[in-house]
Amino acid sequence: MKEDVFYGKGIHHAKKDYPDIYKAVVELNEAAYTGKVLDYRTQKLIALGITAAASDDRAMEKQMQSAIKEFGVSKDEIVDVLRVVLLTSGNPPFTKAMRILYQILEE
Repeated sequence: MKEDVFYGKGIHHAKKDYPDIYKAVVELNEAAYTGKVLDYRTQKLIALGITAAASDDRAMEKQMQSAIKEFGVSKDEIVDVLRVVLLTSGNPPFTKAMRILYQILEE
């Protein structure tokens, strides 16, 4: 179910002009998201938590949208991930992620 969707704004430049670098990114993605022990849905929730902890607005939004679209992840499941972000990374990343979540849900 995993698609080769990369959220970095510059990746399309690498794909066009530096296919060797793009190929390495694709291979790294495939090595990371194997679903061997943790299923891809769980890995997606982990990625969401990491991007939220890093306060990366764009990546958070894309990870949330992807989790909802690909796996039907619920608001409550995302909030459970964000509870861990609150505990480990503090209030600013948590509140930013909550704002983004509710923006997505209102769309």
